[in-house]
Amino acid sequence: MGSTKLIETRKDIDELVNAFYAKVRVDELIGPIFNDKIGDHWDEHLLKIQNFWEMLLLNGDSYRGRPFPPHIPLNLKVEHFQQWLKLFFETVDERFRGQKADEAKMRALNIGRNFLTNIQHYEKQRGDNS
Repeated sequence: MGSTKLIETRKDIDELVNAFYAKVRVDELIGPIFNDKIGDHWDEHLLKIQNFWEMLLLNGDSYRGRPFPPHIPLNLKVEHFQQWLKLFFETVDERFRGQKADEAKMRALNIGRNFLTNIQHYEKQRGDNS
């Protein structure tokens, strides 16, 4: 893509999320995980994620939920989070620039780290209690 823009509106958030998940859905490593979990409910999932990112980047208030628990049973590993971040960073860099684009990448990195740490902790606890 030749030109990039600032992330300023909900439309920009929707563009980011839709473009990112278009990559995720066809990715050889993480695509099957998302496609198996989400099935035919992509529109609902995209709306939830758009609301989530709008909350993080534009102080929106339409997101309701807890993002971590649905990820617990997915058997996610370091390489899955690395690929998720790679695709997210690529999507941001291809389409957007500026402070909010940098913030989106920083937040994605923190989310990935937190999810991975929490999943590893959960798996360790589950293993200790078996």
